[in-house]
Amino acid sequence: MYKKLLHNGSSGGKKLISKKILLNKKTLSWALYDWGNSAFATTVIAGFFPIFFKSYWAHDVSPQDSTFYLGLSNSISSFSLALLAPFLGYLADQGRCKKQFLSGFAALGILCTACLFFLSQGQMFLACTLFALASLGFSGGNIFYDGLIVDISDKKWFHIVSGYGYALGYLGGGLLFAVNVAMTLKPELFGLADKVEAVQVSFLTVAVWWLAFTVPLILNIHEERGQRQHLPLLQGLREFISTLRTMIHNRPLILFFVAYLFYIDGVNTTIKMAVDYGMSLGFESTHLITALLIVQFIGFPAAIGFGFLGQKVGARPGIFLAIGVYVLVIIGGYFMQEPIHFYLMAIAIGCVQGGIQSLSRSFYAEMIPSEKSGEFFGIFNMVGKFSAILGPMAVGLVSHATGSSRLSILVLLIFFGIGALLLYKVTEGETKTT
Repeated sequence: MYKKLLHNGSSGGKKLISKKILLNKKTLSWALYDWGNSAFATTVIAGFFPIFFKSYWAHDVSPQDSTFYLGLSNSISSFSLALLAPFLGYLADQGRCKKQFLSGFAALGILCTACLFFLSQGQMFLACTLFALASLGFSGGNIFYDGLIVDISDKKWFHIVSGYGYALGYLGGGLLFAVNVAMTLKPELFGLADKVEAVQVSFLTVAVWWLAFTVPLILNIHEERGQRQHLPLLQGLREFISTLRTMIHNRPLILFFVAYLFYIDGVNTTIKMAVDYGMSLGFESTHLITALLIVQFIGFPAAIGFGFLGQKVGARPGIFLAIGVYVLVIIGGYFMQEPIHFYLMAIAIGCVQGGIQSLSRSFYAEMIPSEKSGEFFGIFNMVGKFSAILGPMAVGLVSHATGSSRLSILVLLIFFGIGALLLYKVTEGETKTT
C-alpha cells in the first residue's frame, strides 16, 4: 500500500512518507545535525567572520595582508581535510564508528567557534587559527554525517532523506542567521552594548545551536551493519590504497567524480562570488545580506521538493534541471543592472542550490557499497574540497584579463556544460567496487 500510494503521488502517500520516513526518530535526529551545524556556514563563514576579521581582529593590518592570512588559514584547513578525508572515512568504516568520528570533529568545531567569543581586538593570528580549526571540524564532521545516511535509511528513500537533511539545514541555519543579523542591527533590543558585542555573541550562539542539535544524533543513531574490525594502521593503509586503485578502474564512479568536480565547482563559485559580483556592480551590503537570507529560506521547501522529484524520476534528471537553472542564472547575471535583479537571482539559486547538493549526495550513495560509506564519502568530500579551486581562479583570471566582471562570470557556463555532459554518461545504481 505504501509503495502504491507513493507511486500514485497521492496526498495520502506524502503523509505516509512524512510519518514513516521524515518523522522517523533516526531520520529526524540525523537531519537535525544539519539544522545545527549549518548555522556555522551561514553566520560564521558566509556572514560575519570575513567582515569582522578585517574590521576588528586585523584592524591594524593592511587589507591585502589580512586577506592573505584569512585565505591561507582557509586553504590550510581545506587542503588538510582533503588529504585526510578518505583515510579517516576508511578507519571509521573499519571500526563502525562514523558517529564517534562525527562527534569528535563536531566537538572541535563547536569549541573553536565558541572561543571566537573571547578574542580581543587585534588577535588576528589566534582568530585565523580558531577559524581554521572550526572549519576543519565543520567539514570533517560532514564526511561522517553524509556516510551515516546508509545507516538511517533504506536505499530506496535516499533522495527524499538527503533532501530532507539539506532542507532542515537551510531552515535552521537561516533562522539563527536572521536572529544574528537582527542582533547586529538592533543590539540594544537584545541587551547588547553595540554591534561588536552582537557579533561576538553571535559566534557563541552558533556554538550553542550546533551543540544542541548534535545531541539527538548522538543519542538516537547507531551503526549496526557488519562487524567491527581493528586492522593495524599499515595494513589499513594498504587496504585503503587497494580500494582507491579499484575505484580508478570503475568507469561510472570516475565519470561521476569528474562531472561532480565541474558542476559543483560552478555551484560553489556562484555562491562564493555572488556577493563580490554584487559589490562590483555597486549594490549595497544590505541587499547582499537580504539575498543570502532569501536563498536560505527558499532552500528549505525547494530541497524537500527536489527529494520527491529524485524519488519519482531519478537523481540525474533533477541534477540536470538544477544545472539548467544555474545556466540561466549566469546568463541573467551578465545582464543584471538593478538590486531587484540580484534578488531574482537569489530566488532562482534558492530553488535549486539545496536540490543539486542533496541529489548529488543521494545519487552517489546509491552507487557505493553501504559497508564502505565512510570511506567513499571521504573521497566524495575530498573531491568537493578540490572543486573549490578551479572556478574562482578561472573567474578571477578572466576578470583580470578583460577588466570586466560581467564577462568573467560567463566562464562558469563551461563548468556547468562539462559537468552536464559527463553526468549524462554516468549510469545509476550501485557500482561493483569492493
